Amino acid sequence: MNWITDVLPPKIRSFLKRDTPENLWIKCPETGQMVFHKDLESNLFVIPGSGAHMRMGSTARLKSIFDNGTWFDVQLPEAPIDPLKFRDEKRYVDRLKDARAKTGMNDAIKVGFGKLEGLPVTVAVQDMDFMAGSLGTAAGEAIVKGMMTAVEKKTPFIIFTASGGARMQEGILSLMQMPRTTVAVQALRDNRLPYIVVLTNPTTGGVTASYAMLGDVHIAEPGALIGFAGPRVIEQTIREKLPEGFQRAEYLKDHGMVDLVVHRHDMRATLARLCRVLTKAPARSDDLPAPVAAAAG
Repeated sequence: MNWITDVLPPKIRSFLKRDTPENLWIKCPETGQMVFHKDLESNLFVIPGSGAHMRMGSTARLKSIFDNGTWFDVQLPEAPIDPLKFRDEKRYVDRLKDARAKTGMNDAIKVGFGKLEGLPVTVAVQDMDFMAGSLGTAAGEAIVKGMMTAVEKKTPFIIFTASGGARMQEGILSLMQMPRTTVAVQALRDNRLPYIVVLTNPTTGGVTASYAMLGDVHIAEPGALIGFAGPRVIEQTIREKLPEGFQRAEYLKDHGMVDLVVHRHDMRATLARLCRVLTKAPARSDDLPAPVAAAAG
């Protein structure tokens, strides 16, 4: 507010208002640097200065992986809505409506089929913006559908995980998705199809205790928090201070919990190489080593 708006009548004051998007500027959690949203988006939601990996929506994630940013959405099955008639501070159905209005998604998982450097792949993405990416009946159905799509089309299956764990509003029905998705992983193995998990920040709870840790290859984004219980809960339980960086991607790689820590800018090329190796597909010409000149006789 300034002195002009203080003295103007309300009707005239309303003409001076400008609608400014709430997310026009994004603050880096590590350095406090302010980054223009469009610049962050064009940099795959990585802060240019610090390299901090910010949350990335499911549509943006799929666009960054598939050739030409295009894919076919996999039709996901319907799941019962609020089977337990759960209510806390708000009704569960109201929380679902709010999350759907905010994200434009039906639930926390989006699945796409397309090509990655010419190789057919099926990709699922867990979206933290939808009720913290929590695993409920609909999300479980979506993951199973994605894996069965990979089996049907004979493609590698890649999943980007981001979740706070099981969805408490669905109780035991949510926990049942852990063994259900585990059985679907076994179907991929029975058909000798690669299963690659990309662990993003954060991947915790029941998701970590099931399909997120059953991949053939586990990749983590830099700085991602990965674990079952959070570090604060562990410290309060064991009454000890945890090591620096405990449960972060780099620490887990050093201790054998993940195979690779890959920067988001290199993720697409890394996934493509892995899929080619695991499916024994021909290497791209630019991946082949340069021919060695024959020695003069």
